[in-house]
Amino acid sequence: MTAFLEPLTPEAEASLGTDKLELKSWPFRVGRESRMVLSAKGLEVRERRRADVAPSNDLYLLDSGRHLNVSRAHFEIDRIDDTTYVLRDRGSALGTFVGDTRVGGQDAGGEAGLKTGDVIVVGTSESPFVFRFLVTN
Repeated sequence: MTAFLEPLTPEAEASLGTDKLELKSWPFRVGRESRMVLSAKGLEVRERRRADVAPSNDLYLLDSGRHLNVSRAHFEIDRIDDTTYVLRDRGSALGTFVGDTRVGGQDAGGEAGLKTGDVIVVGTSESPFVFRFLVTN
């Protein structure tokens, strides 16, 4: 079995850089690329991950909106066995939606089972980071 993330929005596709990303390592971790702050000049990058430090995510989402949806360590997808997958919120501020179910938020963490076709929304229900989880033989 092979698992993929498929972007469903332009922002998700820009972060993936492709129309479908194969998940090759477990757990597969997702988070924000940098910390943005609102200043008199507008939204500015104030902190970017250091290139000399091992990455803490397998996928970095490019969240540059006025209100951030993505935490630096947001969620992970883990493969339990050949047919069982789970999404774990990594203590994010806004949580993650799997379909209509909110997982985590308010730094609480949490988890939900994943099946092929599930839609994942990172952050609020209005987040521009929307993906479909797919599993193929």
